[in-house]
Amino acid sequence: MNVEIEKGQKGAAVIVGASLSGLMSGIALAQEGVQVTIVEKVGEHRIGGSGLRVDGGTFGRSKTEKLLKQLVSGGKSSVQLWASIESRLREAAKQDDRIKLRYNTRIVEVEQDANSAWVVTDQEERVEGDLLIGADGHNSQVRKYVSPDKPNATYAGYMGWLASIDENDLPESLRPAASGPSVEMFDSYDGFKFGSIIEREDKSSVAGSRRIGCTWYDNKRSGLLRQLGCVEGMVVFHSLNGQDIPEQTLRELEAETAGWPEPWRFAARHAIRERTLIGIPIKEYVPNRLAKGRIALVGDAAHVPAPVTASGFNESLQDAVALGRCAENCVQGQAAVQALEEYESLRLEKVRRMVQSGQFYSRSFGRP
Repeated sequence: MNVEIEKGQKGAAVIVGASLSGLMSGIALAQEGVQVTIVEKVGEHRIGGSGLRVDGGTFGRSKTEKLLKQLVSGGKSSVQLWASIESRLREAAKQDDRIKLRYNTRIVEVEQDANSAWVVTDQEERVEGDLLIGADGHNSQVRKYVSPDKPNATYAGYMGWLASIDENDLPESLRPAASGPSVEMFDSYDGFKFGSIIEREDKSSVAGSRRIGCTWYDNKRSGLLRQLGCVEGMVVFHSLNGQDIPEQTLRELEAETAGWPEPWRFAARHAIRERTLIGIPIKEYVPNRLAKGRIALVGDAAHVPAPVTASGFNESLQDAVALGRCAENCVQGQAAVQALEEYESLRLEKVRRMVQSGQFYSRSFGRP
């Protein structure tokens, strides 16, 4: 069954993935008059507790870039909760009548011909547009079509542990001052460790109302990750949730926090003891291409940098900005192919360098 998309004056786009990259790309394309359908395999309301470093500067930027930065950060550089950013982008997409969001829609096929590109869902629906954008994350199905010779991100040889706690659950004496830095690096002799103060949905920075996060890297658990099926060979399949972490590993992690400064030590130990800790195998993907005909990649589907670059989200925002710029005239007919060729020429070398900038650390610390 074919699902018709209203073409609009400048054409139509299908975006696979309604996470941050997909929503930003949809908003950017809609700003240029393109009719957008975003399909997402899971439901609308998702939990995401991680913090993202957002470059909020808007001086001298394009109208679309200013809009996206206002949506994700209020126009200021800060650490923002993933869930807060996603909520604001989703609501903005819902308010735009050029964007249609379809949740609980699983894609089983990606294809194109001389006139259009489309996806086929597990309900045998065909959703078609002038161009198709893969924003479906580091395990991207669309990437397998665009770059079949290099379909997977690669395990970097180490992992990151994520812990966080509501500031109200900290002893009052440990709560950071409202005027303090939002990110702090500490005790990095055996791998980077970061503490972060994450703003709430209402952007409040008042002490007592924020979330205190802690991230540290660990190159001693590759055997554990493979034993538990998180990593197979050099391909990452899933993260390690707190309930699945062996007791011995938790005891070792708690011992390692002994000399950490507060409040990061308290936040880490709380997450370890409550089993809210998350272990994420670090992966990298240096793209050889971003587009193939009418189909292109953005965000983690296009490039997966090591977290030490602190660039992944901000480069995903720039993918969306560039995509909108390339679609500003039209994406109907051959113009769609030309727009994506221009997009690749603008972004490919930049994102390759971005991912490569973190690989020196991975080679020295990860030792895969």
